[in-house]
Amino acid sequence: MAKGKDVRVKVILECTSCVRKSVNKGSRGVSRYITQKNRHNTPSRLELRKFCPYCSKHTIHGEIKK
Repeated sequence: MAKGKDVRVKVILECTSCVRKSVNKGSRGVSRYITQKNRHNTPSRLELRKFCPYCSKHTIHGEIKK
C-alpha cells in the first residue's frame, strides 16, 4: 500500500485564540495537540474544543498544515 494513500492520517490541532494573540507580545506560546482522523469520513479540516494551558481555558483548536 502506498504511503500517501493511508485512510487514517495524523493531524496537528493548534489553538485559534493563541494564534490571534501572537501579534501581541503578551502571549507565552501556542498550544498544539496531535491526533488522527479518518480521511474518508472527515475530508474537511478538523476543529475540536481542547484545553489550552496558555489561555487557561477550553478553546477551539483547528487543524493546521504540517
